Order: sequence, then C-alpha cells, then structure tokens
Amino acid sequence: MNALKEKLIRHIRASGPMTVAQYMQAALSDPDHGYYAISDPLGRDFITAPEISQMFGELIGLALAQAWEDSGAPEEFDLVELGPGRGTLMSDALRAAERARRAFVSAARVTLVETSPALRAVQTAKLAAYDVTWTSHLSDVPRGRPIFVIANEFFDALPIRQFVRGARGWHEHMITLDGDDLAFALTPDSVPTSFIPEHLRDAPEGEYFEHCREGIETTRDLAARIASDGGLALLIDYCHEESGWGDTLQAVQRHQFVDPLAEPGLADLTAHVDFGALAEVATEAGARVLGPTTQGAFLEALGIRLRTAKLAHSNPSKAGEMDEALFRLTDPDQMGTLFKVMGIASVGIAPLPGLPARAE
Repeated sequence: MNALKEKLIRHIRASGPMTVAQYMQAALSDPDHGYYAISDPLGRDFITAPEISQMFGELIGLALAQAWEDSGAPEEFDLVELGPGRGTLMSDALRAAERARRAFVSAARVTLVETSPALRAVQTAKLAAYDVTWTSHLSDVPRGRPIFVIANEFFDALPIRQFVRGARGWHEHMITLDGDDLAFALTPDSVPTSFIPEHLRDAPEGEYFEHCREGIETTRDLAARIASDGGLALLIDYCHEESGWGDTLQAVQRHQFVDPLAEPGLADLTAHVDFGALAEVATEAGARVLGPTTQGAFLEALGIRLRTAKLAHSNPSKAGEMDEALFRLTDPDQMGTLFKVMGIASVGIAPLPGLPARAE
C-alpha cells in the first residue's frame, strides 16, 4: 500500500468519511505524497495539447497579442498562466508573439500560477530567457493592470464535490473505508439542495451532480478583475457546455483509466468542467463570455492549417509529424471536440476568431 493511501485511511479512521473534494485535494496536492508535488507526470501518464505541437501555444500567443492590441495596447499588463505544466505553452506563446508583436512581450509581466515544486523547476529551465514570476494563487497577482490569462487543462484538476440523487433527495458521495481499503459511500441523510441548480434537482434516481467551489470562486475573481481592469482569459478544457448530470470523476495512470481510489498520489484525478456554471458567474461579475466552441474549430479559425503548411514547407522531413499533430489537435475523434474553449473578456475586447460573444 502506498504512503498516501495509508495516510488517508488513518485520517478516515480518526475523523470519519471525507468528501470527494477533500480526497482529490490530498491525492493531487499533498505536500509529501501528492501527484503534482512529487514528480512531473506529463508524458508519463498523459499528454497535453502544448506537448503535441508548438502550433498550439503559438496560436494562443498570437491570439492574445491581437486581443492586447485591440484593447489599446496597454503599456503594462499581467500575462498569467494557470497550471502551466512544463511551461511549453507559455514558451511557445511568447516566442510567436515576440516575432509578431514585440511590444506585447515587452509590456507583459509574466506570472505562472503553479503549486508543484517539481513542475516549477521544469518551467524555470523552459522559460530561462524570460523574466517570470511564480505564485501559488491567482489572488497573489496584484490588481490594477489589465490581465490576460491562459488556463489550459487547469480547471479539470480542481477538487469537486459529488451529489447523487436518491429516492428521497440528494446525498453526498463520500470516501470511506471497506475493511482496510478505500471505498465510495453515500451520506445516509439527504443534504440541502442549495448546491444543485434548480432545473437539475428533479434528476432521475442515481444521477450525479458535481460542484467545483474552487473553480467557481476562481472564475468569479478572474471575471471581476477583467471587468474592472480589462483583459481576457482563455479557458481550454474538457467540459459540459451547460450544467448537467453525470459522474465524470476519472483517474489516469500511464495513459490508462484506473480506479480513482486504488493509488492516490500515483494517478492523475480530473473531472469535466462545468463551463455553464463558470459562464454564469463570469457574467454576474460583469465580464463578457465568448463561446464556448470546440478546440478544433477555434484552432482552425486561428489558422492552424496554414501554420501546419508553413512548418511542413520549412521542414519537409517532418511534414508527417506536422500533419499528425494537426490531426490530434483538431480531429473530432481526437482532441478536436472533446476539448472546448471559452473566453472571459472585458467590454472593450472584440470576440476572437472562432470565439463569438455568448448570447445573453
């Protein structure tokens, strides 16, 4: 049995069952045994879009540079990435933007929001050519300047609570013990329905609803900041476009789905993001919502096919690799429709190509 699992079992024996959110927080972020605290998992367990091809980060960087210019090209602004992985996306974005809009990079105050010591070390090496600041929370980034934010596969790793519809109401899904092992169980008593959107409360028996408090709070803070100071955030994740039912908690280890309770700290835990809920709080905070749209449609609108052709022309021996990357990033059977893109923008920023303003 791994060390974190033993630690969680001791905790449950002493304090009782824990929520799915508490379990996810420990499994991913425990300082001694958490998944992101102890190693760099990218490539070993999963791969993200920036690691598939430089084109992904380049197009994101050019889109943000255009949005910066459209907003009046402020002389100083914060360029922030939430959950920056190995720093590949930010590196590619800055390189492309510097070639097209050098003033954009000169005006940017780059901040990476990262809690993992292992990943911070990788990011430091990747972004050695740039002046970068690290912080553990978005709230640590000073207010008062326009802010442009990238969040690629960030919200899916935030802890969720799960609620299950029973015969007499909603019950919370908890982590408890089955002998000497971890197991799921429901609270015996029903819980208040305040977390459940009104239009979902009459779900069929056995359906799940997932609530991500940290995602809601982060989005509210980000949208309020954008509404008051100006800027744009791009959220890219696999998601529900509208709030709905479903059990989406999953664990991945070495590119395979595994039991979420089997090896805490040794497998990645994620859940689908509720873009519908995030759009609602962003609008309430005074920001405009763009999209959502599919990742494939967004990248197509930004010109990924033209970029693929140019790279292939410059590197004929790698043309096959470029075509394969294009396929993986945009094809409906790959990442093209599984991942969605949503923007949160200030009033002065025009919708991006392929990302129209959300209908009110």
